Amino acid sequence: MPEPSDQSPGFDRDRWAQFSATSWTNLIAAREGNADAAQAALEKLCRSYWYPLYAHVRRRGFDADNAQDLTQDFFYRIIRENYLGSADRTKGKFRSFLLAALDHFLLDARKRANAQKRGGGQVIFSLDDEDPETRFQNEPTVDMPPEKLFTRQWFLTLYDQVLLQLREECVAAGKGGQFDALKAFLTDDTGFRDYAAPAAKLGMTTNAVAVAVHRLREKCRDLMYVEIARTVASPDELESEVRHLLSTLER
Repeated sequence: MPEPSDQSPGFDRDRWAQFSATSWTNLIAAREGNADAAQAALEKLCRSYWYPLYAHVRRRGFDADNAQDLTQDFFYRIIRENYLGSADRTKGKFRSFLLAALDHFLLDARKRANAQKRGGGQVIFSLDDEDPETRFQNEPTVDMPPEKLFTRQWFLTLYDQVLLQLREECVAAGKGGQFDALKAFLTDDTGFRDYAAPAAKLGMTTNAVAVAVHRLREKCRDLMYVEIARTVASPDELESEVRHLLSTLER
């Protein structure tokens, strides 16, 4: 991902209201809204953040089956049992709040021997369709504290979502093939890029490819800022959160 910049469209304070802290807003709606709205908000939270949570549970020593069960139950209790209590999106980052809540939940979970009591057997959405354990086993081994690993996976999950969104926009514009050919350059910060091969493949000049890559990188950064903006309480926290997330990629 390109380095953050005050010139990034995602950092424009005038557009802050357009972003809002969507994750926090969904959480509050899930706690205070009607049953249908709560279920919809919970499902959105689960689908956005289930994997970093699942991976964290696995790294805390739970096996694959229990990790899936606990991940489902954690989100279930957010809604049905008001597990997050007095969540306040004006205090702290959503990522940090969610991790602290999960760790507290896991301490309680170790005291419960009967797995059938967890969430009453409720399934928020099927993790089996996502095959989380295969994904977890294929992750490279990284020597980091659990909290930093969680943050790293959080960032990578957000980045995957941004790439998916960016590709969908390119496909809609008739440029899906161009995105697929140039995607690798989105994470290349060396400044030494060989555009000859993709230029030949796409029937473009190398200068045209360079311009296309630049635009993709700018759009990628914009979308990433938008996603991260949804998890902090104010624009003052956005830049530091971006830098903190990027720092987890350093070995």
